[in-house]
Amino acid sequence: MFGAVAGVVKSPAKVPIAGAMVTLARAGGTGIWTTISGSDGIYSISNVAPGEYVVTLQAEGYPDTISKLWITAGRASRNDVIMIANFTPQPAVITSNSSAPGAVASAPTTQPAPSRDKAKQSLLARLWKPQPAPAPKTQTAPPDTVASLKYPQVAAFGIPVANTPTSDVGAPLPAPQDAPAPPPAAPAAPAPAAAPAPAAAPAPAASALPDALPDALQAPEPGPAVDNDTPFAFGDFTWLNGSSRNKDTVLDTKFFTPEVRFDTNFIIDFNQPIDHTMGGSTEEFRSGEVQIEQASVGGDFHWQNVRGRILFMFGLFATTTPRNDASSATGSGIGNTGGVGQWDLQDAYKYVSEAYGGYHFNVNHGLNVDAGIFVSYIGLFSYYNFDNWTYQPSYVSSNTPWFFNGVRLQWFPTNKLKIEPWFINGWQSYAKYNGHPGLGGQLLWEPKEWFKLVANQYGYGEDNLGLPNTQRIHTDDSILVRYYSNPENLGISKMAFSLTADAGCQYGGGITCHNGPNKSAFLGYMLYNRMWFHKDLFALTLGGGQMSNPGRYLTLLPPIDGAWAAVGTPYFTEAPGQPAHMWDSTATLQYMPREYITWWAEVGYRHSDVPYFSGRGGITPPGGDNGFPQYYTCMSGATSGTAVLAAAQTACGGAGDVWFPDLRRSTSSVGVGVMVKF
Repeated sequence: MFGAVAGVVKSPAKVPIAGAMVTLARAGGTGIWTTISGSDGIYSISNVAPGEYVVTLQAEGYPDTISKLWITAGRASRNDVIMIANFTPQPAVITSNSSAPGAVASAPTTQPAPSRDKAKQSLLARLWKPQPAPAPKTQTAPPDTVASLKYPQVAAFGIPVANTPTSDVGAPLPAPQDAPAPPPAAPAAPAPAAAPAPAAAPAPAASALPDALPDALQAPEPGPAVDNDTPFAFGDFTWLNGSSRNKDTVLDTKFFTPEVRFDTNFIIDFNQPIDHTMGGSTEEFRSGEVQIEQASVGGDFHWQNVRGRILFMFGLFATTTPRNDASSATGSGIGNTGGVGQWDLQDAYKYVSEAYGGYHFNVNHGLNVDAGIFVSYIGLFSYYNFDNWTYQPSYVSSNTPWFFNGVRLQWFPTNKLKIEPWFINGWQSYAKYNGHPGLGGQLLWEPKEWFKLVANQYGYGEDNLGLPNTQRIHTDDSILVRYYSNPENLGISKMAFSLTADAGCQYGGGITCHNGPNKSAFLGYMLYNRMWFHKDLFALTLGGGQMSNPGRYLTLLPPIDGAWAAVGTPYFTEAPGQPAHMWDSTATLQYMPREYITWWAEVGYRHSDVPYFSGRGGITPPGGDNGFPQYYTCMSGATSGTAVLAAAQTACGGAGDVWFPDLRRSTSSVGVGVMVKF
């Protein structure tokens, strides 16, 4: 949803000013719209994203006029301006305390109005590098020439407005002291000598505005100080873990919002695997090499309530993500460990991270119905590393779904609450494993800018290949709290923490959630604390987590000899009752000079109670993968043709002739990289 702004530019004599340059700039200086007023003084700018803006008007013979404006989704904001003619220069004045956020300075000049190009450059300089105005001493600029309004619906100079000027905290702004009245504007015709000085011209009535002004702007209602219609637009939530910190979108249009992502890393595993292959991770795959983790291009389409999203996925993610989905394997049918059918779903979907179409209904604060592949956000961390506080998440996020294939409904009963049920093929699966689809949903509540609660629930699905009578349930719940915020501080500018807890199990078909030899359960948590520094230029995140997963049904399979979820490996089996207890910790430093780029460095330690991580000898057989990861491999590199160790020893020629991967109980790593998102 977009908004608009329109109005009339006039002289002090109420004569329309043609050719005035109107510039609408995002308050953060990251988006600019410009237009020129017509012969009737009318201007308009449409398709503007909701938010706070600085409006600057420039015309020959007049000093720049600057005001603030709040654009609301689905509404047109009125901004009529009377420009004050040039007069003897006076020092600039700030109409609120210089420390109050949102104060804007305006200083007339004796120089002729600059050309359009120079005027725009001057505006950019003020927006990005504002200079402090000198403190008033004797004379100050007339208050009429200063834009002191806070988000006015009508920011007029000399025209009554509906809003009372306020600071960011809602207190009225103080009036300037010792500000003399401006010199009277020259009348259109000389008045008789005996006539008294003319009184100030009254404000024009709404009906007196030119007929060319759109009907929606003739009698606008006062706009709110914040957007209370668009869900979660009432605050700045870019600090959240798992959410993009972009506040603006480059080249946004009313039909398409583009999205481009690049993620490149360089990781050093201190175990120094000889094959450079790291296992047990969703972000760290190769040691000692520069690798492209993700290269994605796509975006969102939106027109007349119809919506669609496509984000293509290239780089390592295109291979490492699908390998954890066993449902896409081909085979003769349900119950066959080879898979559940044909059509090679991995090749069909591997280069797509998100793809769905749907419709937006104007119900409450919005109701979306989408069908396709969408991100799940189970585990708090985002699918995409750019959005996260750390690069390598803990096990609770790494071992729970990144995406679902199905249908979702997003209902926003208020602007602070989302209820999102899912009907999906299964647990991060392109196909449906057995007889039941998966059911689940998400509850997202953000009542304050500093607090977030997200609860994900899943059940009913039969998500184990070859186990048609085993069902899975899972709950994933997180809170995030920003407990300190001072964005302009050169020291610590923000502090926040996140806490996530997960629990789940599998049951049925001889598998149990509780005690017994066939126990299959999951219990885990992760805790992170983040501190931003120097006006959010840097951030340091410390944290980690722990996972207990008897049965190993959510433990990532190490890619030994190229093994993937559908075939498994005899070197690390995933049978009910088998233990898997792991913990990890990370320290991540990020440098964010622009909202579109993050440079990062991270050090981490991970531990398991069973051999799991790649050691010096690596996890690749002699001569490379032999194409049969489900069997033991001989020292010659050939497959033994069997998953039974005794039989493999016989086939390979002896007990010492069977190859084994070098698996360790712990690993330490350090990584650096750069991530870009437009």
